[in-house]
Amino acid sequence: MKDVTIYTDGACRGNPGPGGWGVILVYRGIEKEMSGGEKNTTNNRMELMAVIEGLSALKMKCRVALYSDSQYVVNAINEGWAVQWQKTNWKNGKAKNPDLWERVLSLCEEHEVTFHWVRGHDGHSYNERCDVLATTAADALAD
Repeated sequence: MKDVTIYTDGACRGNPGPGGWGVILVYRGIEKEMSGGEKNTTNNRMELMAVIEGLSALKMKCRVALYSDSQYVVNAINEGWAVQWQKTNWKNGKAKNPDLWERVLSLCEEHEVTFHWVRGHDGHSYNERCDVLATTAADALAD
């Protein structure tokens, strides 16, 4: 099984507002950057889209170390919140964005994913680059 590292970030100009996501995949020293966005979204949705797009880019089952500065994303997976939200059919008041969480959980079943939190805007080179990708995508959608 291939070992892949994925770095993700989301950004939003207003909340809601134009948003963007950025992803860097690293495999054997080769890096692939991806980004995109939506015209009217939230920061948390863009954080989730970054995870979805990163994992969706994998062509086969991989062992993934995924890094995000979003405690919302990392804690929801590592603390089991997202699985609990899913089990209660998203009826918990904290269960926002069930459409995206369903996709994240499904992708996590396809791969062996470990989620790691990194402090944002703290000099971590990949996190900083993902932030640039995400904010550039958001800015391109801002009027």
